[in-house]
Amino acid sequence: MDLSRLFILEFIMFAEMAAGYLLCRFHVLKSSERSVLSRLVINLLLPCSIISSFSMEMNAEVLKRFLEILLISIGVQVMQTLIASIAFRSVPHEKRASLQYATVCSNAGFLGNAVAEGVYGAEGLLYTQIYLIPQRVVMWSAGVSYFADGGSKSGALKSILKHPCIIALEIGLLIMFLQIPVPAAVSSVLSALGRSSTPMVMVFLGMIMADAGFEGIVTKLNLKFAFLRLILIPSAVLAVCLLLHIDPMITGLSVILAAMPAGSTTAVLAEQYHADVEFAADCIVLTTLLSIALLPVWVYVLNLIL
Repeated sequence: MDLSRLFILEFIMFAEMAAGYLLCRFHVLKSSERSVLSRLVINLLLPCSIISSFSMEMNAEVLKRFLEILLISIGVQVMQTLIASIAFRSVPHEKRASLQYATVCSNAGFLGNAVAEGVYGAEGLLYTQIYLIPQRVVMWSAGVSYFADGGSKSGALKSILKHPCIIALEIGLLIMFLQIPVPAAVSSVLSALGRSSTPMVMVFLGMIMADAGFEGIVTKLNLKFAFLRLILIPSAVLAVCLLLHIDPMITGLSVILAAMPAGSTTAVLAEQYHADVEFAADCIVLTTLLSIALLPVWVYVLNLIL
């Protein structure tokens, strides 16, 4: 892993977040327009990026790495679900729901794509899509149930199957496994749109920060969650991967993705289910800011160990 590339990437991402923050603070963009930006990313830009990342030759080594990172991700989701069910029992429901959801759903789907591609290139972005399969299943099933507080889950499977990123993943897998040729013009369009996803995501996060502000984000409860999300979980992933002698690239990528901040959809669901939206935004802002400082540390540690 190239630490210098990560520093450059973080500077670019910070500048993009600052742009979103300033545009919102100076009322060039409105809070109500944030949902439009998120829908654009989820329904168009990110699916294009996912499909584009599968334009590679399939072989036994790729298939082996696919299986490794999928099993690791399943294990991570099981661990995070257990942590979510135990760690926040004494917290009131309106805050507990956000903490539980943000524990099982990191920002690997947005920020993780950018970091994986920046550190590992197109191959890192490809394996990230496999890592995200279990998270996307959990976030639209058990994750929603935290806010619904035992409500109906009959639409969970339908939501998962209809999610644009899941559909894009299925298309990408078909292209790679069947080695379907993609016309150069189509490939160029997918690649161009896909590259736009990262800047749009960072602008979106900057807008969240502008709305949430920075007062009161550092509390004992928020710091406890940040420790779980950014240090404890990736440390456990690293320990298991080393114990099982997992491929160094898959190990590094899994740790980096496990060290992502709280998922930005936490605030969206908190608003939808009338939970504490400001608290959810505080968790997102705090862990996002701390992750900017901690990610280079994780990359440095991984470079020493792997």
